[in-house]
Amino acid sequence: MDLEIGTILEGKVTGITKFGAFVQLPGGVSGLVHISEIANAFVNDVNDYLSMGDTVTVKVIGVNEAGKINLSIKQAAPPAPRAAVSRPARTDTQTATKSYSPPRDRYAGERRAPPTGELIGPSGDASFEDKLKHFMQESDSKVSGNKLYADRRGNGRRRR
Repeated sequence: MDLEIGTILEGKVTGITKFGAFVQLPGGVSGLVHISEIANAFVNDVNDYLSMGDTVTVKVIGVNEAGKINLSIKQAAPPAPRAAVSRPARTDTQTATKSYSPPRDRYAGERRAPPTGELIGPSGDASFEDKLKHFMQESDSKVSGNKLYADRRGNGRRRR
């Protein structure tokens, strides 16, 4: 019997192990229902859900090169209806809208030119050289600040 993935069949439980259950399918072939594919809930013991000789509906979820058939009981069952979540009624203070403030722009004093997207200073004319000079000054300032902090910390050893 040639089994395709996604086929739903009826089978009989022929063996139970700690990691799942073996199911005899029509055509004389058997497959394994892994413990994780038995129920939607956590399954600690397969015997809590299945017993020898039970007839179960299974779905073929895989067939490997060696001919081993992987089955699922929980995928063969229709999805369980979701329970509606009941929430308490809102009071007037809860329905008040919160004021929205957009995130602060780190380029607050600058504006963007529409065609190129380059940052332009408050005066309206910033060349690449000006931007590079500004960047280098900020970078040098940050590096020197980090060096001062590292020097104050010493080499990591505390003296007593």
